[in-house]
Amino acid sequence: MIALLRRDLALAVRAGGGFGLGLAFFLIVVVLVPFGVGPEAEVLSRIAPGILWVAALLAALLSLDRIFALDFEDGSLPLLATSPLPLEGVALIKGVAHWITTGLPLTLAAPALGFLLNMAPGAYVWMLASLALGTPALSMIGTFGAAITVGLKRGGLLMSLLVLPLYVPTLIFGAEAVRRGADGLSATTPLMMLAGITLGCFALLPFAASAALRVNLR
Repeated sequence: MIALLRRDLALAVRAGGGFGLGLAFFLIVVVLVPFGVGPEAEVLSRIAPGILWVAALLAALLSLDRIFALDFEDGSLPLLATSPLPLEGVALIKGVAHWITTGLPLTLAAPALGFLLNMAPGAYVWMLASLALGTPALSMIGTFGAAITVGLKRGGLLMSLLVLPLYVPTLIFGAEAVRRGADGLSATTPLMMLAGITLGCFALLPFAASAALRVNLR
């Protein structure tokens, strides 16, 4: 599993679609928002948590089609399916690799980009905490979606339609945690919900993804 993780991280860095693409899209969205809603500091401060979460969600969505597609095209996926490593473990490692190359950089960059949206000073810690708890769920849900659509021509659009509704609970609780933290309220409940969603995704979705992969490889 460690060897597979190292391989996926190396491929993501070489392909250039992991670290750079997601961060660039994240930055572009945050920079463009003030042009669309106006430069009023109060308005930007109020909508900053939601904008940052939506931007992180869409940035994570960009590289989902690469999770299994490259392995399917070069013939590596059937070999992984017949290797001693369980297919559930392969799906789990794929999700972890996607989070390291996409979700983790977005999490670390969000507080810095929050400055561009005049985010409230008390919200920075909560933004970092909510993204750290929520983005792993985004990667695991995306891995499940990628397993369903692997091998399909132009499956990226179908995968987006499948995955986006599943992202909604994470988006709601993530933005709510930051909003409550910025207002000086307790953000424990939404953070616990985020943690529960993430743990549930890592407990269940590797099995669902492996079942989808077996069907597509037949």
